[in-house]
Order: sequence, then structure tokens, then C-alpha cells
Amino acid sequence: MPNCLTLKKSNCKNCYKCIRHCPVKAIRFSGNQAHIIGNECILCGQCFVVCPQNAKEIVDETEKVKVLLQSGDPVIVSLAPSFVANYEGAGINSMRKALKKLGFYDVEETAIGATIVKNEYERMIKEEDRDIIISSCCHSINLLIQKHYPAALEYLADVVSPMQAHCNDIKQRYQNAKTVFIGPCVAKKDEAEHYEGIVDAVLTFEELTEWLKSENIEIEPEMDNDICSRARFFPTTGGVLKTMAQENTGFTYLALDGVENCIAALKDIESGKIHKCFIEMSACVGSCMGGPVMEKYHHTETVKDYITITKYAGAKDFEVSQPKAIELKKHFEFIEQRSPVPSEQEINSVLRQMGKFKPSQELNCGSCGYNTCREKAIAIIQGKAESSMCLPFLKDKAESFSDTIVNSSPNGLIVLNDQLEVQQINNAAREIMNIRYASDVLGTQVIRILDPTPFMKVRDTGREIHNERVYLAEYKRYVEQTIVYDRDSRLLVGIMRDVTDEQYAKERKDNISKQTVEVADKVVEKQMRIVQEIASLLGETAAETKIALAKLKESITNE
Repeated sequence: MPNCLTLKKSNCKNCYKCIRHCPVKAIRFSGNQAHIIGNECILCGQCFVVCPQNAKEIVDETEKVKVLLQSGDPVIVSLAPSFVANYEGAGINSMRKALKKLGFYDVEETAIGATIVKNEYERMIKEEDRDIIISSCCHSINLLIQKHYPAALEYLADVVSPMQAHCNDIKQRYQNAKTVFIGPCVAKKDEAEHYEGIVDAVLTFEELTEWLKSENIEIEPEMDNDICSRARFFPTTGGVLKTMAQENTGFTYLALDGVENCIAALKDIESGKIHKCFIEMSACVGSCMGGPVMEKYHHTETVKDYITITKYAGAKDFEVSQPKAIELKKHFEFIEQRSPVPSEQEINSVLRQMGKFKPSQELNCGSCGYNTCREKAIAIIQGKAESSMCLPFLKDKAESFSDTIVNSSPNGLIVLNDQLEVQQINNAAREIMNIRYASDVLGTQVIRILDPTPFMKVRDTGREIHNERVYLAEYKRYVEQTIVYDRDSRLLVGIMRDVTDEQYAKERKDNISKQTVEVADKVVEKQMRIVQEIASLLGETAAETKIALAKLKESITNE
């Protein structure tokens, strides 16, 4: 994992939003948690921007900077030119006043370094016989080429970034100076760490804002335009080109922003479709002013921020002491990938595990974060993804499991929506109502097959019905009916237990009891006649016999 990005595992909710937005799919999932793959990540910061649970964190270097301030050496800030968009109404002088209160020795604009880099680009086009030149200002683009498109590495301008050029310039002008870059970029933290001795620490605009708040320091509005500040265009799309002379008519000058657009161009370069071209590439849409750690409300104010930066930029270059070309050289090495390339047999095996037995079953819906089911299968083999990330597969599996349970139930189940339309019916219910196929009733009104009154009553009152015995005259069936209403899903569930055999058995028993009572009555009647004839002989004994027979009748009736 890159040192400048951390993950709060407790916050990761397995939503796959980060992998959906990662342009190089440098995130793996294990144990339902996202993990950043360090040797594939280009530090574009999109996972940080889109994470709804703030599970991605940028390592805060505020304490590191405070230690530098306590060292006694002059600590000088190189301030990214996009600051005017992040801190509304601020200019370099107002930022200098605020940051000096924090203890910094001075604050300068990184645009000074941008001027140095721009001059070197112009020299390369003019003096060197190059076919294609890709700007090297954006560290994320540099990492993209180093890690994923090594065939284009020879075209990457071997020139330091504006941040590095400016910090080198500061250290040449101030003895024992320490430099701190402040900007809207995650990748700059990695660039400063990888190329040691140039930039001593990197802060984001968010980190600076929090620090200023903790010290109760406010940035006073003070827009101080300077005509010699054309390099302030650098944080906008095409900003590098705006500052360049573009005198070589044999060259095409092109600006691209967004990793996807840059990837498309790199593929064309690798296939030999592009020649004699200077390409300004920025990973962020809108270039640096759309950086991942521009404070978040700025991500919706692209046009406004562009206008702010344009108004602040001057018409001429900064006056700089241009270093020799050799002093601006930067080496970019190939960063090897570790992921194995799976065989076709392995890919097909994983696809089958996901329920994809033929191309028509590969929905390529992208819900897992990968563009195609095939890419997802490769990621599973490489240990980046899990089969459970395929939502259509999980849905089908869950529905299949649910259907198995429902259809195996001995009780009839019928599910209705709010409009009393049949949504689901199981085998037992179809048997009770003599319905041949579920498709015959799905989507139709329940009144076609059942009395809707009890369902309407439960829906409207919210009072459930439990084990109510009813006779379905049309089907000559007795059922014990339970109806419940799930308000969250707005579904009515009817459960019918077929008690027809029980009901008929009870009726047979009742008939036997009735016949027994009738026999008892006849016996009583006959006995009474006999009693009347011999009343004089039996006396009270007849009355006792009547009582005994009456008790017999009562006991039979109670059965």
C-alpha cells in the first residue's frame, strides 16, 4: 500500500465504489475489505474522493512540518498555483501573511518552478530531435506510464516537476533551507518521498486549512495580481500549453485531462498511431484545480475556479534563473507488475464458478467495479477480487435458494404487492387452487383466484390475520389462512395451510356423535314409556334412570 494512503477497515462497507472509480483497478478485496495495491496504484486519489464512508485517508504530515519549523532552519513553502481557487479571494501576499504566523520563513509560488519547467520543454522541442514528448508535471501520469504503459516511458519528458524545480531553486537561494509543498494532490506526497532531498514535506490544502483553524488564523482576502505570472495557468487543462511558445509548426500540441483520456492516448502511442506531438497530460479532470484534495466543495465549481485562476494569471513569465538542462533531468524507471497473467482455461473456470457458462450470460454490468465479467475473472485469479462481488450472480443464487425453500414448503404461499397483484406463488398454493403454471397468475389481480377482502383489510389497517379458517368454495378446500404485511417492501404475504382432510375428519366425527345422541334420545324415549307403565312399581327409580340417561347423552354430545 502507498505510504501516503491508509485505509480505515472499520469504515469499509464493501460497496465497491472505489474499484468502480479506480482507472487502473489497483484495489483488491479480501474479507469484504478494500486494499490498495501499491505497485499498481497511480495515486490519482479517486478512491479518496468517492468513498462514501471516508474509509480512505491521506497520511497527514502536519506534525512532520511542525518538527521542521522547530529545527531552526528556514522553512519555505512552495504554494501550488491552484491555491487561488481553494482559498477564495486570497493572493500570494495574504497567504504569505497567514503562513508566516504559523512559523514559516517565507512563501513562494510553485508557478516559479513551472516557468523553469516550461522553458525546458521549449528547449527540448527546439534543440532535440524528439518524436513525442509527454509532460512530466503530473506525478500520477508518470506513475501510470511507469507501471502500466512502459512502452511509452521513452516519450515521458525526463524533466523534474514544477514542485521539484521550485524547491531545488529555493535551496540554492537559501542556505540550509527546508521546503514544504502545499497543494491539492495526493501523489505529490509520494513524489517527495521517492525523490529524496528536494521536497522535505507535503501538505494538502485540507491539512493546511485544519492547521490554520486550530491556530485561529484567518486568510485575509487580497488578490495581488502580477503581470509576470503567466505560469499560474499551469493548474488548468492546457495550462502548460498556454505558457509555451509553440513555435515548432511541425509539432502538434495537445492537452488531455482525466486518466481515461490519457490511457486512450497512451494506447495510441504504443500502437504507433501518434507522431511529432507534445502532449500535456493531467490525471485529474480540470487538471490540478480538480485535484483530489482541493477542499471537496470545489469539485462542483470547475468553471468558477477556472475563471478565478485565469484572472489571477499574468501575461508574462516569471523572471527566473534557468538551470542547465542537466540539472533538470529526472529518471523514470519501469515499475514492474507482480500480478500473474492467467490462462484461458483458468479464466473460463472462474467464469463458470460465477454462473457464466456462455457469453450471453456475461452481463458486463460493472456493478462489481470491473468493466467486463472477463476482467473480473482475471482479477479473481490474481487475488484482487472475490466471486461474491458479482451482484447478478448473488441475486440469482439468493433467488434460487429462496425459491427452493418456498417451493419446498408444504404450506401455500402467495405474495402480493400494494395493488394486490400476484408477485410470487409456490407449488403448494398452486395445488390448493388448481393452478397449472405460476405464469398463469403472476402479475394479475388476486381477485382472479382468491377473495381480496382479507388482503385489503390487512393492507389498510395494518392488523395481521393469523390462522383464520376459511372455506374456498371454488376449490372445495378448507385452509387456515395467515396474512401479514411488510411495510418496508410493501408486500402482502399470504400463508395457507390446507386443512381439508382435518375438516372432513371432524365432520365425520361430528356425524358419529350426532347419530349417537339420536340413539340415546330414542333409548330415553323408550325407557320413559316403560317407566310410565310401571311407574307404580318403580317409583323414584325411574327418575334416577332418566337422570343417568341424560348424563350419557350429555357426555356423548360433548365429544
